[in-house]
Amino acid sequence: MPSLARFAGLLPEPGDLHSAANSKLGKDRYVQVPSRLRKLSLRSRVTLLFLATGLLASLSLSAVSYVSARSYLLERRTEIVERQSFNNAQLIRTQLRTRRSQAFELISGIRTEQNGFSVLHLAPEDLYFSQDIRYTQQVFPPELVASTLAGATSRQRFSIDGQPYIAVGVYIAEINATYFEAFPLTNEQRTLNAIGSALFLGIIIAGALSSLGGVWASRRLMKPLERVSEAASEIADGGLDARLDQEDDPDLSRLVASFNGMADAVQTRIEREARFASDVSHELRSPITALAAAVEVLDARRADLSDRTQQALDVVVSQIRRFDQMVLDLLELSRLDVGITDLNREETDLAPLITRIAGRYGIDNIIIEVAPDSHGLASVDKKRFERIMANLLDNARIHGGGVSRVSIEVGDRQGTRIAVEDNGPGVTHNERARIFERFARGSAGRSRSGGTGLGLALVAEHARAHNGLAWVEDSPNGGARFVVEFPETRS
Repeated sequence: MPSLARFAGLLPEPGDLHSAANSKLGKDRYVQVPSRLRKLSLRSRVTLLFLATGLLASLSLSAVSYVSARSYLLERRTEIVERQSFNNAQLIRTQLRTRRSQAFELISGIRTEQNGFSVLHLAPEDLYFSQDIRYTQQVFPPELVASTLAGATSRQRFSIDGQPYIAVGVYIAEINATYFEAFPLTNEQRTLNAIGSALFLGIIIAGALSSLGGVWASRRLMKPLERVSEAASEIADGGLDARLDQEDDPDLSRLVASFNGMADAVQTRIEREARFASDVSHELRSPITALAAAVEVLDARRADLSDRTQQALDVVVSQIRRFDQMVLDLLELSRLDVGITDLNREETDLAPLITRIAGRYGIDNIIIEVAPDSHGLASVDKKRFERIMANLLDNARIHGGGVSRVSIEVGDRQGTRIAVEDNGPGVTHNERARIFERFARGSAGRSRSGGTGLGLALVAEHARAHNGLAWVEDSPNGGARFVVEFPETRS
């Protein structure tokens, strides 16, 4: 397992590792977050924040602990080697007073630590005597040797074949000699490696625990937001009664109160507008019925009217019929908005049903193509389906130059897709989403009379009631292709 001792090394001065750690931490503190991190989800960013915080804290504590342990071990070791080297130098001084000619025997008899060694230098003779023939004065750092020979007591850490040592040089002025001794630091390095390995393992454990804490905190953080999102989606799908449960947390309770207050206001406004549209449409039925009856009386006696009056009567008749159809459509949309219309699904063979609907609306010999991979069946409400097809066929007649083809295909969600193609100019891309809005008309529709602007809105609403979709695209043969897709229903 890698250790901090391997990374930091034993030989640099204690301040070097501390400075390097501070430099690294200081550099990381000002690193800017890459832009790609901003694309992560909030849950991922919270987890990464906990992980980064845990790693940064554990790295900082580990670095401080390692530096402190290293400094303590080396200081203790330095005290020991200095005391031992001074004792040995004292012994050499005592013996050399009377046995200077036996310097080699004296240095060989000095007791050193295992793997340690010593060297004696006699200044007047300029001779070196090594305790171990493998290690002479040349293995000692030149700076240490020069400083000690100049009369100063010195110490320095160095390495031999990758093994750490600490050397002490003692100048013995009384006998004009210099004593050098090297002490191995293998045990200290082994201890620091064990400490570094333990700290490295602690960093990994701290990172894992921080990640788990981040996952737990992100889930706790996201849970209220998920409930808000679910409630908002339910409201968007028509469930205006969806509300959030009260929370004990003060901050979340404010969020819940604000959301529920907003939902109450939205529900009140939508229901008020729906009631207004329904009431207005209902109140218009009586005067329109009276006007229609009066116009029919006039139309029955049109032979008594002048040509100009007959033309005016034709305009009035067509506009009253259009107005009457618009009121009926508004009433139907109002019922759909408040959800009072039932949905009675049944498995239906669509091709014969479409043929009958087209015949009732004066379209004979309609071309219906069933895709080879489609069984041509769908679970639909027949009344709603007839309203969808009638509006699409009427839209193609008024605005698209007539129906060219009706296709029955397999939808993307393994449901059934109905496509009505026409011979018109098509619908531009910027109008395709808006054309299913109420009273919205495309550029082709604005140039033609007829229609209420509510037919395609009813198509979209009835498709939505089936949990389906409605959209428009280009027909392969030119013109527009209005598509309604019914999802597959499973019992």
